[in-house]
Amino acid sequence: MSAERNFWNLYNHDFVRVAIAVPRCKVADPAFNADQTLQLAQQAHDRSAAVVLFPELGLSAYSCDDLFHQSALLDGCEQALARLLEAIQDLSPVLVVGLPVRLQARLFNCAAVLHRGRLLGVVPKTYLPNYGEFYEARQFASGDDASVTQLRLAGQDAPFGAQLIFRADDLPGVALHVEICEDVWTPIPPSSFAALAGATLLLNLSASNATVGKANYRRELVAQQSARCLAAYLYASAGHGESSTDMAWDGQALIAENGAILAESARFEMASQLICADVDVGKLLHDRMRQTSFGQSARRHAAQLTGWRSVGFELGIHRDTILPLNRDWARFPYVPADPAQRDERCEEVYNIQVQALSQRLQSSGISRLVIGVSGGLDSTHALLVCARVMDRLGLPRRNILAFTMPGYATGSRTLAQARELMQVVGCSAHEIDIRPSCEQMFKDIGHPFANGQPLYDITFENVQAGERTSHLFRLANFHGGMVVGTGDLSELALGWCTYGVGDHMAHYNVNASVPKTLIRYLVRWVAETNQVGEAARDVLERVLDTEVSPELVPQDASGGDTLQRSEASVGAYELQDFNLYHTIRFGFSPRKIAFLAAHAWRAGQGGASGYDIAQIKATLRIFVQRFFGGSQFKRSCAPNSPKVGSGGSLSPRGDWRAPSDSEATPWLDDAALIPDQQAGV
Repeated sequence: MSAERNFWNLYNHDFVRVAIAVPRCKVADPAFNADQTLQLAQQAHDRSAAVVLFPELGLSAYSCDDLFHQSALLDGCEQALARLLEAIQDLSPVLVVGLPVRLQARLFNCAAVLHRGRLLGVVPKTYLPNYGEFYEARQFASGDDASVTQLRLAGQDAPFGAQLIFRADDLPGVALHVEICEDVWTPIPPSSFAALAGATLLLNLSASNATVGKANYRRELVAQQSARCLAAYLYASAGHGESSTDMAWDGQALIAENGAILAESARFEMASQLICADVDVGKLLHDRMRQTSFGQSARRHAAQLTGWRSVGFELGIHRDTILPLNRDWARFPYVPADPAQRDERCEEVYNIQVQALSQRLQSSGISRLVIGVSGGLDSTHALLVCARVMDRLGLPRRNILAFTMPGYATGSRTLAQARELMQVVGCSAHEIDIRPSCEQMFKDIGHPFANGQPLYDITFENVQAGERTSHLFRLANFHGGMVVGTGDLSELALGWCTYGVGDHMAHYNVNASVPKTLIRYLVRWVAETNQVGEAARDVLERVLDTEVSPELVPQDASGGDTLQRSEASVGAYELQDFNLYHTIRFGFSPRKIAFLAAHAWRAGQGGASGYDIAQIKATLRIFVQRFFGGSQFKRSCAPNSPKVGSGGSLSPRGDWRAPSDSEATPWLDDAALIPDQQAGV
């Protein structure tokens, strides 16, 4: 199996495994500290990490104070570094270790970057804290004071300076920058400029001592720096063994990616620790490309980026082996897993929909809403939004003109639910049998159904959908109302809507950027929190238990229960929403999406059932063909609707602008490379 084609190796999908080591240390004992460093480096190698970060001044310990001016200690640290270089020649990770370095009759607090026996570079600390319990300026000079760009250390020549970026030539996009402790606590950290210069992995060797409340501040600081820089940020703080003369140490280590904490060490551990996380470099690069202000910032600060130097190296990571993702990946990217966050999300989405429709009514001078109610999921939620809008505007819910319009395949269950919904909401409830008008249309166009032939083709389906929509728009004209659309984001993405009819066209569509998986939780949240009244709860629960169906094709010529199941045609919505999110939010390839889905949806994850790679691949091919290969013309003329989340919308005026006649070939070709068999998950 070739390295480039191994689907089951995370390094082939723009991920990189990073690690932070928090070793036990002894103050002023470089030999012991080197032993601990090597042990953890070996563990990182065994876990296939590409980078492992150690704390500030780890070879000496941070709390040596005036011992830093003793030659024996400084010699010992350089000897320990030389020993590390010799010992790691067969280890794959890049090691970033801290030690004091003599240069130009000054002493610098430095990070040494090592890989397979080579000293890649040495980075000095820029900002020296000299306040409170810190007196670093007593022992060290700032990196700004150095006038050289090269040094000789541990028998090797290497670049020296704070403006170094270490680039892995065999893992495009993996570019490391190193700063030290106080550097990130400043108004403009060096890592901010490093990110603008191209660094994607920002590493901080720290010896921050423990005080009450400081851990939360560090966590927020690291997360925010990773978010501002659209980068991963690794923060390693000194732990057990540092001097307790005047301070205590908690060994907090943090790995963040674009604002999210991926991994964190236990604090106040007496034993050494190693934490790992898989960073999605591809996602970071996509966001930098997508957010044009990032590039504008780089251009604005071009003067600060002129002195940066690149140091290239080959990581030599084995990409032909099975190496699954070691990271939680959400099955439902639009729906938070935490119940409290989920409720908060539902409340915010609901309020966005309500506010937007309220504004549209007020700006238009219209006080009535016209909506079709099928008894299914989407129209139920749209009706709930309409009810809340009337409450907010101080208008009677009778101003909602709701119509259920049974046809040839309307099920008894959904019809009963539609009737009950309209009753408990308190809107103006109406029922129109569309079959007579459909029969007239069949006669007019010469469809065989008019002569008693049960031809249930696309025309048969679309005539029903079209008649419902025609009624709604003419009713809106007649009553001076506004037609509210019910189609959702998932249907629009898949083109699972009839052009120009109710699930596609309206005067205003409140659901157009809400995916099917989230609508289900929204309806449940409305029911549980009594947003439109306690009486609605029972019928809303029944709606949630109803299978999604367009109800356009009857079981037999006499009508009855429908045979149509939407997911039988377009695939499981929970998978399609997964595909949609990672396509429009991050531009991921089908292969990467399938790799992530195989990880997120593996059976037994959280005790739940899942999907195998064959099911994932089949569903993804449906998505690719429908999304890229023929549905854009429906999205290009979608009506106004509010965007509700950062996961994107498909409005032609907002997040998604694409030609209506493009080809799906590149995506289908990529999807064809997804394996048919499960492995390594």
